[in-house]
Amino acid sequence: MGQNAAISTLVFDFGGVIADLDMARCVARFRALGFEDIERYIGRYGQQDFFLQFEQGKIDTPQFRDEVRRHVGRPLSDGDIDGAWQAFITGIPQERVDLLLRLRPRYRLLLLSNTNPLHIEGTARSELARYGQTFGSLFDHCYLSYQLGMTKPQPEIFEFLLRQEGLRAEECLFLDDGEANVRQAERLGMRTHLVAPGEDLSFLL
Repeated sequence: MGQNAAISTLVFDFGGVIADLDMARCVARFRALGFEDIERYIGRYGQQDFFLQFEQGKIDTPQFRDEVRRHVGRPLSDGDIDGAWQAFITGIPQERVDLLLRLRPRYRLLLLSNTNPLHIEGTARSELARYGQTFGSLFDHCYLSYQLGMTKPQPEIFEFLLRQEGLRAEECLFLDDGEANVRQAERLGMRTHLVAPGEDLSFLL
């Protein structure tokens, strides 16, 4: 995508757009802990029950771990639980970090993610540190579900971002790998791009 005067802001999802995901690896790690029906609770495009509550900020990390222990019915270490959930994110490729750095002078860059402290403050932060980067160095602002108490595809989280940034919907390009999220953004007037797994995003340059 060449320089487009109509678009001032790029709004990125995190998992599946910036970071690579491996749900099968995560499922296997939880099953190894005795969480046999884990697929009822997690999905590539959204979570259920106490996993969703964690992403909505309704429970904190210790409460989330206790819910996992209660469900499994046996003692588990914090490290076992954290490692299983963090296995969902396999890494942040160098080319996506480089892409964001090249886009920063041209556009306002925002992150809008359904996520949780274990993924953002743990896995993602350490991944970015490998490149000498932080969320603050790559994005102008991060809108994270667990901090806001809202999740995509609720219209409220998109509307909150637009109000906070003083943006019109039509000047934003929203990139997400979840179709429901993309459709909601479209209904609010945003330009959108549904990201395929592993898609090359260099068309943004």
